Amino acid sequence: MKIAIAQINPTVGDIEGNLEKILSKIKKAEDLSSDIIIFSELSLIGYPPRDLLYNPDIVKKIKEVLRDKVTPASQNIGVILGVPSYEEGKIYNSALFFYEGKLLARQDKTLLPNYDVFDEVRYFKPARFTHPVVFNGKRLGITICEDIWNDKDYWDRRLYDVDPIEDLIFQGIDIIINISASPYHYGKRNLRIDMLSYIAKKYKKIAVYVNQVGGNDELIFDGSSLVIDEGGCVIWEGKNFEEDFYVIDTEDIPAGKESNHLKEDISFVHKALISGIRDYLAKTGFSRALVALSGGIDSSVVACLAVSALGAENVLGVGMPSRYSSKESLIDAEILAKNLDIEFRVIPIEKVFSTFLESLNPRGYPVMDIAEENLQARIRGNIIMFLSNREGYLVLSTGNKSELAMGYCTLYGDMSGGLSVIGDVPKTMVYELARFINSEEEIIPNRILLKPPSAELRPDQKDEDSLPPYSILDPIIKAYVEDNLSVDSMVSMGFDRNLVIDVVRRIDSAEYKRRQSAPILKVTTKAFGTGRRMPIVWRRNW
Repeated sequence: MKIAIAQINPTVGDIEGNLEKILSKIKKAEDLSSDIIIFSELSLIGYPPRDLLYNPDIVKKIKEVLRDKVTPASQNIGVILGVPSYEEGKIYNSALFFYEGKLLARQDKTLLPNYDVFDEVRYFKPARFTHPVVFNGKRLGITICEDIWNDKDYWDRRLYDVDPIEDLIFQGIDIIINISASPYHYGKRNLRIDMLSYIAKKYKKIAVYVNQVGGNDELIFDGSSLVIDEGGCVIWEGKNFEEDFYVIDTEDIPAGKESNHLKEDISFVHKALISGIRDYLAKTGFSRALVALSGGIDSSVVACLAVSALGAENVLGVGMPSRYSSKESLIDAEILAKNLDIEFRVIPIEKVFSTFLESLNPRGYPVMDIAEENLQARIRGNIIMFLSNREGYLVLSTGNKSELAMGYCTLYGDMSGGLSVIGDVPKTMVYELARFINSEEEIIPNRILLKPPSAELRPDQKDEDSLPPYSILDPIIKAYVEDNLSVDSMVSMGFDRNLVIDVVRRIDSAEYKRRQSAPILKVTTKAFGTGRRMPIVWRRNW
């Protein structure tokens, strides 16, 4: 059987645009004499559709295009398409199988994730049964995303009592098919390959995995679709963070011949963030981005990512020095802008800052407190948002995960912007990204990587005046936010108890700030935002 794999980048809610991609891939598969073409989970509406599933105009449009466009396109080829199915007031996350101009079969998703960024129990009902689909003499076991993540022998702890794959194997299938919209985080691709290889080898079945690609809101999908043989060898892997198309003949798979696939490393985070920026702007109607360049590591990395995503001609860098900004910081920002070939404007804030100080302080002199530090950040926030409004730039905020965790950021100041690019990137990983960016040539001035991090909001300020060293802080943040460990567990890892308690308290107390953050691109197992829903008002009893 010749199976075409269509790894596409859908836009949520854009039924017409997604349909155009779908129909073009069906035509391409037909031209290559494919028997069947497989698309990703909910590919017609895009994932995650969230409350758009309730929109009556969307529901009507889905039904129309399935009837008038997709069904006729299946006259000479089998089409497996991910769509929401509406039945008697209920919604199902479905894989619809069209062939010969009619609906041949429907398989609904059995396992509905309801953790982290997933909220599928809110929308969908689980499948009432699983059944093989007979096509061209083969019995196909069609599953959807989470359905394949519950093998009792692979996982130490399972989230569900049933395993749709095991159920289908007992019913007798020849090929495992899984359509997915599996969001990326660092390490996810390697885990996915290992898990799917294990399942294919365990059941001695070919596994075909088709994943969504591209960014939708804060989620980034890596694609990385897979074909795995009965021995667990990866025969083909789709492109990472790019659309792709491939045709595999299941009767002509060389046994044990594994494809060359890259080991996941920091380059994947780099590509993920570029994909997230590019799609967020394109899908929200922006074409140009603005980055406030301070001469620090965070803004430098964000600017480099923005240029890779949008092109140098579509990125504006703005330096806004104050009385506390070092001469070297402005020079480094200028060098970075020159290396990236982006426009760079310098707008000093001293005059505005002085006016504020005179107006707000009784004697007109600086008090040197936190209010004045934050005032500088808020002046800068006003400037970049003015430029955004007047010239149509989307502002990319540059705060990292370590700062957001600790509340070491200013509301309506450095938190201003339409997208938080590295808000899920710990400070230590920001440096990894910088070194990767500089791996072939020096784009980020080396002095930026070597100097102690500083917000430069008071004389000789350093981050470590207010925060623990990032090499210590970041593992504690990961343990608490991503791994959900207790204070005692973190202390048992070797961290000082008082330090752990202080970090945890600061993370908890900064929730109100993070709630007002721009959407944060997710690249770790647990990002601030929809995947971590903490109350703002609560009391910890130690």
